[in-house]
Amino acid sequence: MELPRSPALSRRDWLAASLGAGLVAGGLTARAAAPGTVPAAGGANDRGARVFNIRAFGATGDGVTLDTAAVQGAIDACHADGGGTVLVPAGIFIIGTVELKSQVTLHLAAQGKLLGSGDGRHYHAAAAIPTSGEWTMGDGNVGLIFAAHAEAITIEGQGTIDGNGAQFHSATRGATPPSGIGGNRRPHHILLYRCTNVVIRDVFLVASAYHSVRVCVCTRVKIDGVRISSRVNGNNDGFHFISCQYVHVSNCDVQCQDDACALFGSCRFVTVTNCTFSTRWSVFRFGGGEAEDIVVSNCVIHGTWGCPIKLRCSSQSRYENMSFSNLVFQDVTGPISIGLGPQRLAPAGAPAAPPGIVRNISFRGIRATVAKPVPLPDTTIGGSYNPGEIFSCIILNGMDAGFLENISFDDVHVTFPGGGTAEHAAVRDVPKIAGEYYAIGVPPAYGLFARNVRGLTLNNVRFEMAAPDLRPAVILDHVADATLNALAAQAQPDTESALRLIGCRDIFLAAPRLLSPTGVFLQTEGGDGGAITIDGGDVAKATRIVAAKNGADEASVKIRT
Repeated sequence: MELPRSPALSRRDWLAASLGAGLVAGGLTARAAAPGTVPAAGGANDRGARVFNIRAFGATGDGVTLDTAAVQGAIDACHADGGGTVLVPAGIFIIGTVELKSQVTLHLAAQGKLLGSGDGRHYHAAAAIPTSGEWTMGDGNVGLIFAAHAEAITIEGQGTIDGNGAQFHSATRGATPPSGIGGNRRPHHILLYRCTNVVIRDVFLVASAYHSVRVCVCTRVKIDGVRISSRVNGNNDGFHFISCQYVHVSNCDVQCQDDACALFGSCRFVTVTNCTFSTRWSVFRFGGGEAEDIVVSNCVIHGTWGCPIKLRCSSQSRYENMSFSNLVFQDVTGPISIGLGPQRLAPAGAPAAPPGIVRNISFRGIRATVAKPVPLPDTTIGGSYNPGEIFSCIILNGMDAGFLENISFDDVHVTFPGGGTAEHAAVRDVPKIAGEYYAIGVPPAYGLFARNVRGLTLNNVRFEMAAPDLRPAVILDHVADATLNALAAQAQPDTESALRLIGCRDIFLAAPRLLSPTGVFLQTEGGDGGAITIDGGDVAKATRIVAAKNGADEASVKIRT
């Protein structure tokens, strides 16, 4: 109801009466309404802005009773009333699958928790979300909370959404987990499909059975202040975006088991800033589609095995116009890997697929400590480690007709753990495959391995090692049009060379600096290279500045002092 403002009432008394009426209309009175009833309307003035307390719809919040119907009833009533807020007050409310609908804000009070049921029978697939098509990646259509074709939806508050994910994991491969369901029938924390104007903020997402936030083919998505702690099951991704546009992620903390911020399909106009990440696998993971206009800045990545930044570009995919800046990597493997080409070796005689496109990617202001991987302290999921993780480096890996273009590193300082052997360094025939970054085996360089790149720029880049490593700091393999300015690198006395260039042309090294003694500073290889210039710098710690091997000519390297 609407209260007339009487001259006899003071401003304070009138405001108190008005607020009281609003609370009655929103179902926040001390006496709850009968289960399943809609709170009394307050007139047309507050339609679309009322509060629907799930307890008024029969939710018990005792941590035992299944409250799915009550939560869904509150959402349905709120949606029917033109939108508003569904309130999850203090308590533990056990739910199965619920659907969030247009114009509804789901607000979790600080002591409010939505706890996923441990019984798989309480979940169902979302019929409105298809399970086939490029975007799906075969990851199911079941959500603890899902929305499809919805507009102006919000999930917010200091409360918790607990996926109870350990109940969907079996310690023995092939065995049925305690919930009775596994695989792609597991529920994601939040699953959104073809939604517009989405806000997720401040909530704490714990122990998902699958991905925490899976956002598919959505537009205008804002995620701010979200905390994720999810290391109880396989494929415990943090954020997983598929073919989304105008996505903005900020001020989040993600600790998960799989990709922390995956961008699959055709994602565009995406920013990620002021976040912290830790995961067993990669953080920024790109796969398939056409990803462009992406900016990542001001983030801390720690305790991450499996490469913090990983781009996998297969045939007919395109990645361009991406910027990664002001990043701190602490105890990571990788730390950057871009692969352009097939994900696995093609059968003998199979026709070569047309290459994808990777261009205009920049990395600036990065400080990284690369470490040997160890089990993360708070995970319940085990796993082994690949040789490429243990002996990792930065990798730009194009092959055959595919060339990465215009890749730059500016103000980058990386310390690697070392341990590479002379046998690792002797590898010349690196497998032509762009699968997981470790698929090439042990990288023959400890700092940067770059193959098939046009337009490579390194400015103020420094590579150091925490322990001896006999691999070169940098290997360029069929790289053209490269500028290396103020590159500083360590080498061992018995390393074959600090830098190795294979079939490279139009390479300009300005003011390089060799940080420790070695035999050869730069070794050029192959008869198809040339036009290499070293201009100034300090390479006095090398016994020889240039050497040639495998058909190369020392005269192809010009030294200017």
